[in-house]
Amino acid sequence: MIAALALGRKGSVGFPGKNLVPVLGRPLAWYPLEAARRAERVDRVFLSTDDERLMDLARDRDAEVIERPAELCTPEALGEDAYAHGYREIVRRVGEAELMVLLFCNAPTVTAELIDEGIEALRADPERDSAVSVSVYNMWSPLRARRVGEDGLLHPFVPFETFGNPATLNCDRDSQGDVYFADMGVSVVRPRCLERLEEGLLPQKWMGRRIFPLRQSGGLDVDYEWQVGQAEAYLRAHGYAPAAQVQTP
Repeated sequence: MIAALALGRKGSVGFPGKNLVPVLGRPLAWYPLEAARRAERVDRVFLSTDDERLMDLARDRDAEVIERPAELCTPEALGEDAYAHGYREIVRRVGEAELMVLLFCNAPTVTAELIDEGIEALRADPERDSAVSVSVYNMWSPLRARRVGEDGLLHPFVPFETFGNPATLNCDRDSQGDVYFADMGVSVVRPRCLERLEEGLLPQKWMGRRIFPLRQSGGLDVDYEWQVGQAEAYLRAHGYAPAAQVQTP
């Protein structure tokens, strides 16, 4: 059995109500739930939440609801702990899972095909812990990262020596090679990753240590209102039109 588990809590400080904000005429959370529903290799879809409106949306998309406990619904609660809780509840309800497909309600940049690709990547190599969607964002290379020092000025966030000889570095955003970021579209993981979170790599320990990249372009999780336009561009590029122009499957 392969289960998909999406996370979405009610409270959001930076972008209140983001999981239900309209994107091309549909709630943001509709897209990851729909991708999981359409994936050929996913058997059951679950949503972990404390939001009644998200619960209604999940049931409309044939997803089963897991009511998340209050201690996992605070701004300080970690996604990895919510995933682990949801995984344990799924096992309690339906038994052992072969693989888990992990999604976020505010990450619409995922397709059914990408989910199936991740599942096949793990089936092809039992040594892989996970298969994770990644996008190239060379403009956000760690070489370009800065922090504000005690003097109020900008300083390198990471010492330049970390990247090699500073004399060979330059401002070309592509000069250090492609920079891949886990874009939160999807993480297909083996159950052991959720059973032994402490063994996983930071910052997303649910991915384990041997992480296979599912390459795509323009993926992101929406945390600010200005990111909605980028999400819409991705969705249009993957065949979605505004809801008023199509019939929802």
